[in-house]
Amino acid sequence: MVRDEEFEMPSLRLEGRNALVTGGSRGLGLSLGLALANAGASVAIAARNKAELERGVELIREQGSKAVGITADVSRVIEVQQMIASAVDQLGGLDILVNCAGVNYRKPFDQFSVEEWDTLMATNLKGAFFASQAAAKEMRKKGYGRIINIGSIAYEIVVPNVALYAISKGGMRAMTHALAIELAKDGITVNSIGPGRFWTQMTDAVFSKPDLYDSAVSVIPAGRPGIPADLAGAAVLLASDAGAYITGQTIFVDGGWLVNGATKA
Repeated sequence: MVRDEEFEMPSLRLEGRNALVTGGSRGLGLSLGLALANAGASVAIAARNKAELERGVELIREQGSKAVGITADVSRVIEVQQMIASAVDQLGGLDILVNCAGVNYRKPFDQFSVEEWDTLMATNLKGAFFASQAAAKEMRKKGYGRIINIGSIAYEIVVPNVALYAISKGGMRAMTHALAIELAKDGITVNSIGPGRFWTQMTDAVFSKPDLYDSAVSVIPAGRPGIPADLAGAAVLLASDAGAYITGQTIFVDGGWLVNGATKA
């Protein structure tokens, strides 16, 4: 028998929720912080650059939400643990963690150094794992939490010269699945967003050149690269009560690149 309460619509609003976004001082991370703040959350953003953090905090406060900046290098586990503790202390708790911090090196796979491997994996994967570990301990106290990993279309399509990045993001996809299984009973969902080709500071060298721009967008049915604000809808859904029954999943935000087939230009 269908009960009336089964048709009560859950909210996409985030009032009363506290969020932390790593890599939150610019690009995709800052846009995600702004999206969560716009939906009503209090937001902490973490990054290494203090000046960029201060600017990001100001922008988030302009959304009418509480915002704090935390200086942290997510490749260092002790700083990750301190980052989570600081977010909990300054916000009064932690309900949402967005693992967005990341780096990329572009070169043939046989030219990568051990140091580059260690730096990239520590930032992109190890940092996200131990941030999730520390955050989950806080979320379990409430029986509620949302962990959102910013993955990549490299889950499905890999282009040349980004081997380390693709490997790190493949690990993040596996981590998303593993943590979703372990944390579901605690009321914590773990999901991923997979951006396609986005125009950010990290990719400006490509999209600012007309010939490279045309090549890069030629495989995208939408006819343009993504911009940071394009991730807002997926992030708010996964962070909100409306996404409570979604876990272990990836939402690709790619302008249709994946459904365009195996084209890899």
